[in-house]
Amino acid sequence: MKPSSAISRLASALLLAAAAVLAPVMSHAQATAQGTQKADRYKVVLQVSDNDPAKWNLALNNARNIQQDLGKGNVDVEIVAYGPGLGMLKMESKVADRLAQALDNNVALLACENTMRNTKVQKSDMYGGIGYVDAGVVHIMKRQREGWAYVRP
Repeated sequence: MKPSSAISRLASALLLAAAAVLAPVMSHAQATAQGTQKADRYKVVLQVSDNDPAKWNLALNNARNIQQDLGKGNVDVEIVAYGPGLGMLKMESKVADRLAQALDNNVALLACENTMRNTKVQKSDMYGGIGYVDAGVVHIMKRQREGWAYVRP
């Protein structure tokens, strides 16, 4: 074997090894530069699909406890209400006083517009300050795909 051939093979092997080591670092740097990588925050979406004030309170307790344990600034919390659970986010909800606290603590309260259409509920029937998603189940699925933790109290 010629010395130049051995050097060429060694150089190729070293380049391949360097590429293998640097690829994840470069990918992370590129994602960060593009803004696709957010700060290390916890993210959780809670499902409410039961017409049961005890479960509504449990979901609100879960949200509060998550924020207390992890720190409000370290976690994004969403509660998605659909189907029979939509009643949780109505103006006359039995947990209306707790909804204000959740909103004040940056818990996103999201109502399913599919359920609203199917049950002929208007936004004017809903608690002020909440948000809306087209389809509650689909929203939860998308969040899970994005890496959000999923809880169903």
